Amino acid sequence: MGRLEDYSSPQCRGRKEPQVHRLGSFVMLTPYPKSAASSIARHKHLPENLREVVAPLRQTGKRALFGVQLVVTMVMTSVIQKILPHYSFARWLLCSGSLRWYQHPTEDELRNLAGKQKGQKKKDRKYNGHIDNKPLTVPKDIDLQLETKCITEVDTLALYYFPEFQWLVDFTVAATAVYLITELYYSVAQPSGEMNISVVWCLLVLAFVIKILFSLTAHYFKLEEGGERSLCITFAFFFFVKAMIILIVTENYLEFGLETGFANFSDSAQQFLEHQGLESQGPISKLTFKLILALLCSLIGAFLTFPGLRLAQMHLDALNLTTAKFTQTLLYINFLSPLIMVLLWVKPITKDYILNPTLGKESVPLMSEQTYDSLRLWVIILMCVLRLVMMRHHLQAYLNLAQKGVDQMKKEAGRISTVDLQKMIARVFYYLCVIALQYAAPLVMLLHTTLLLKTLGGYSWWVYPEEDLPCLHEINSDSVIGTEQIAPLKPDTVVETGARASVAQLSMALGGLRTVFSPLLFRGLFSFFTWWIAACLFSTSLFGLFYHQYLMAA
Repeated sequence: MGRLEDYSSPQCRGRKEPQVHRLGSFVMLTPYPKSAASSIARHKHLPENLREVVAPLRQTGKRALFGVQLVVTMVMTSVIQKILPHYSFARWLLCSGSLRWYQHPTEDELRNLAGKQKGQKKKDRKYNGHIDNKPLTVPKDIDLQLETKCITEVDTLALYYFPEFQWLVDFTVAATAVYLITELYYSVAQPSGEMNISVVWCLLVLAFVIKILFSLTAHYFKLEEGGERSLCITFAFFFFVKAMIILIVTENYLEFGLETGFANFSDSAQQFLEHQGLESQGPISKLTFKLILALLCSLIGAFLTFPGLRLAQMHLDALNLTTAKFTQTLLYINFLSPLIMVLLWVKPITKDYILNPTLGKESVPLMSEQTYDSLRLWVIILMCVLRLVMMRHHLQAYLNLAQKGVDQMKKEAGRISTVDLQKMIARVFYYLCVIALQYAAPLVMLLHTTLLLKTLGGYSWWVYPEEDLPCLHEINSDSVIGTEQIAPLKPDTVVETGARASVAQLSMALGGLRTVFSPLLFRGLFSFFTWWIAACLFSTSLFGLFYHQYLMAA
């Protein structure tokens, strides 16, 4: 280590006192206040094993793995755990005072309304030697007026699927907040080489939505009466056939980009496998690829069958409930919003007409193709916001089914037991969160599929023409292993260890996979799934509208 100087002596006056840094069993004196890693690296006489330990520290100091994104994720995780249970957005949607539910009458109230009951006959009272106590019955045309009450936090404890509804809504709010902060960070700092962690949050949201929709569909499958199981299977087969038809339509009519994305994926994957020393004709054939997509579309269609049917019924009831013209207009736009989303990808109707309008002899495009893609994203986001705003109107229309059922019962003759009457009224409120999930789950799917389309597809939020739009990764033979070429290390200058070789090989493999899964592929996949979710919602809600408007009336 050499001679240690006395920095308090006159000869060393004015010189900075060295700092002591410890690394394992080594104690180093550095004349300048630098970091431990850089100070140790200055000493050429250090052992080789110590240099190998210090090198990763220097690289870590230059660039963090996630940096700001990791901090945002940790903060949002703490918010989910500590704050959202007390300030829940899902609980506010139900308990803000705008929703009122109908309370079922007690047995004493029904007895007072029905008056004194007729005495039962002796043969009805006595059977097999014991008294048969039949339940209390009341006339169906009883003058019953239901009392309403605002939903409170205590009332939500008895609701079915309330924990699932609260978790889905609150986690969606947190994931959307992380996405917005990450987008702001990318627009301001413009980092390079970092993984966008908001993609993980969006994928988790989609996973939770699929899990909840699967649970609700499985609940319908358990019912042996009512035909829900047969209806779900029928719609699943219908959507499978519909998906096969859609997938053979050329991109001149439906502009998804699936053909271009799959060709890009197949070529780059083949080059990547050849670079790894493997001979392959491609990871998957086009027929298998489209068959897998059709099966996924069939499952999504089956999951969205009952949400679409329920939306149609709530739409009709909400129209009858409100008298304001503006609210009715918003209800109509909300119902037709999936159709608007579907038409955004129909090339002859929207894109060709906007980009190449026939205005006299000259054809002047109204906007650029990049602007149209950004505008399409904004339209979907606005439609999702509108659906969220109209959520309370639909939920209140559902809660009014209790009074609607009582009014329908009064038109019938005969008697009904008090227990059945109470169940008929209470059932509407207890299944409120199931209906709320059927309304909110497709909305969350559309929103976060669109966010993934923007991020992974390389789109921009700006609706005016830009010169520096995110470019697509063109696949060539020079960029198969990544965007940055790694120069070969000379054995006479650097001694390559086993750990470094593994890290370098892993970096090359990840760079190659990033090139294989290019924005072209993600554009095709998420454009198709966004369009398909909207198409399934509109198909099922249109069938539900026809069923409740005409078949039920008949």
